[in-house]
Amino acid sequence: MVQINRSLTARCAALAAATLLCACSTPAAYRPPPAHPAAYPGAYPGAAPSGAESPDARAPGEAVPRPAPPMRSNQLSPATRALVTQAHAQIAHADLPGASSTLDRALRIEPDNPLLWVERGRLRLTESDPHQAEICGRKALALASGDRSAQALAGRLLADALRAQGRNQAAHEIESQPYMR
Repeated sequence: MVQINRSLTARCAALAAATLLCACSTPAAYRPPPAHPAAYPGAYPGAAPSGAESPDARAPGEAVPRPAPPMRSNQLSPATRALVTQAHAQIAHADLPGASSTLDRALRIEPDNPLLWVERGRLRLTESDPHQAEICGRKALALASGDRSAQALAGRLLADALRAQGRNQAAHEIESQPYMR
């Protein structure tokens, strides 16, 4: 009899624990999605208001218009801005290794900021290392998508680095890109 009570008590405890764990994993305020986006005009981006023509009403073969890519604007955070200012002062005092170290610190804070890669590339050109400047310019250009001004800065750096390597035709091709206008 004692053996059955212990087994029953253990099962009840396990059931209670499982119930508590399951209750914790359920979202507190679950709201099912509306039946149809048109039922709530303006609730969904791109949802057609009631009475509007549906996107499936296009003529066969008519191209679906693509929205323009969103424009971005890369900026430096206050911390990285201070480091870039410090690096500029170090460059002015011919402390290129110190400036390089300072820009590396800024890149550890914001590694995906194309403006910092442009700064690093400009420093590499000043250090007479056009190959590293080209790498920085290509990295900046890849990170600058959607930001025309950052693309132009990265393109200018890349063209300068290519010219410093004697690759004038490649530099000209970069300068003829739409983001350079």
